[in-house]
Amino acid sequence: MKLKAMNPARTTWALPLLALLTLQVASSQAGAQSDAAFAAAVAKADIADMNIAAARKKTYPGSALKVLQTLRAGVNYSRQVVSYQSDGLSIHALLTVPAGTPPKGGWPAVVFNHGYIPPNVYRTTERYVAYQDAFARAGFVTLKSDYRGHGSSEGVALCGYYAPGYTDDVMNALGSFKRDKRVNAGRIGMWGHSMGGFLTLRAMVIDPGIKAGVIWGGVVANYDDLMNRWPHKAPASIPQRVLNLRKTAVDKYGTPASNPTFWQALSANTYLKDLSGPLELHIGSADEEVPPAFHSILVGQLKAVGKTAASYVYPGDNHNLSGNLGTALSRSVAFFKKNL
Repeated sequence: MKLKAMNPARTTWALPLLALLTLQVASSQAGAQSDAAFAAAVAKADIADMNIAAARKKTYPGSALKVLQTLRAGVNYSRQVVSYQSDGLSIHALLTVPAGTPPKGGWPAVVFNHGYIPPNVYRTTERYVAYQDAFARAGFVTLKSDYRGHGSSEGVALCGYYAPGYTDDVMNALGSFKRDKRVNAGRIGMWGHSMGGFLTLRAMVIDPGIKAGVIWGGVVANYDDLMNRWPHKAPASIPQRVLNLRKTAVDKYGTPASNPTFWQALSANTYLKDLSGPLELHIGSADEEVPPAFHSILVGQLKAVGKTAASYVYPGDNHNLSGNLGTALSRSVAFFKKNL
């Protein structure tokens, strides 16, 4: 049968509509796949995997840093968006490398661990720009991991407290630095803010190769305090299924009061005697996100096991140390210069 020719003037709408329908179907399929992956990750998550002794037995090889995008250079350093491997996932990160000839053995380096940012609005090149710049200008290679599920990184974001994914991403960032010929593997430190401070403290009791750490406004309490003495309401951007990981953990293992041995084995605070290097702590006395008591309690815990930490409390300042940013950065840079 011969088909009747269509009038192009009457059918020009068909192609845009077909394209729109195709995009809608593709978007729906991607959303369904994403939701399925999210549900699977939540179902698999087990707080027991945060056990420090178990984390020490794992390997974190990282990978070569793959350049994805070269950005406008800083004053005396290059900037690139790179990716590395963590648990089979491609994790994006922002890398800075000093210009010029590296010192013998390679540049000293700092792994940057950012605080909570809603994963769906996170962008590799946004936030913490001034922080990274201060260390890059001072001659450190820096790497700020996006963490899984953030921006263009693969994987599912389950926050850092009840699932080990972010810890693994930080440890594999460290592993990637260790294998990078531009970096001196014996001169690597770690910086963390807020949740990133939680990750930094964990990393420093997992890997003895981290030579020094700096934590700003850190979530550095044990699980008993995290669960019972942190009045801050969780951000509305955290999905309820992620928030429910806490209830799932308690239902399965009991509370820190009823099962202290289990929960203590998950906390970096239990292993402070094994801290890999010196620590510098910064907090604003008016921190609106993290109780300043977490800071002072950690200082006391460190003293109790014969460790010391440089401790700076900024009167009236907030979670981001906005009123003392220059001072805190200068102190942090000087600390790493002294200890790396």
